[in-house]
Amino acid sequence: MSSNAQAGLLADRLAAFPHWDDKPAVQPANGDLEYPDWLAGTWQLTSTLVELAAPLAPEIVTPGFDSNQKYLNQAIACNVRFVPSRSLSTNSTVFSLLPLKGLVKDAVVSDRAFNGFNLAKAYLGDSVLAVTVDPRSPNRQITLMQGGRQLISVVTARAIETPAADDFLTSELFQQVFRGVPNPYLNQVETTTAYHHLAAEVATTGQPAITADQVTAIYLSPQDEDYFKAGDRPVALYRYRLEFVPVKDEG
Repeated sequence: MSSNAQAGLLADRLAAFPHWDDKPAVQPANGDLEYPDWLAGTWQLTSTLVELAAPLAPEIVTPGFDSNQKYLNQAIACNVRFVPSRSLSTNSTVFSLLPLKGLVKDAVVSDRAFNGFNLAKAYLGDSVLAVTVDPRSPNRQITLMQGGRQLISVVTARAIETPAADDFLTSELFQQVFRGVPNPYLNQVETTTAYHHLAAEVATTGQPAITADQVTAIYLSPQDEDYFKAGDRPVALYRYRLEFVPVKDEG
């Protein structure tokens, strides 16, 4: 079960963007991230980068920051889905062993392989070959790319806030390792997101039923030569506006 953050910390963090001087208050990740029921289903996600910043520039700038500026104000669309946890192969075996499983409410989780592949494909095109999730842990994901390159992402910690029935905030920290390149690159990434479920009368056909404010922060790993200069301060920040339009579930 995800750990609840102290009330308001994640909301305050998003409100303070881009003035982030440390990492969020999180707990070690245990199991998968559970979402509210109103996120269940298949959605057309439109993600738009609305702000980006390199707080420690020009002294420290991460690889790829300059090239990512081409995405500013560009709407990127793909399908994503949130499903009952037992429908995923990584969770179905464990769930089937639970006593009285028919009486246990099935949590809504991200289909990480489906969503990760569609998002990566939308941004990087045909260079993305596949995304797999470790069958032993929903928190370990591998993105396979052309040329034998791999991006391994492992969620290490998270927090959630539920200030109201139609609001859900979450923050996840994960380690990223790029392999298959001349100089393997390691870093730590934070994704903090505030989801808002719109009222039924607002979410009409073809309009978003859910919106979200999302920030991705990049931190240096201890292996980086500039690690002690940066400390717990992010070296790159990307803020996105997310919109979710319901689509017929692909089953």
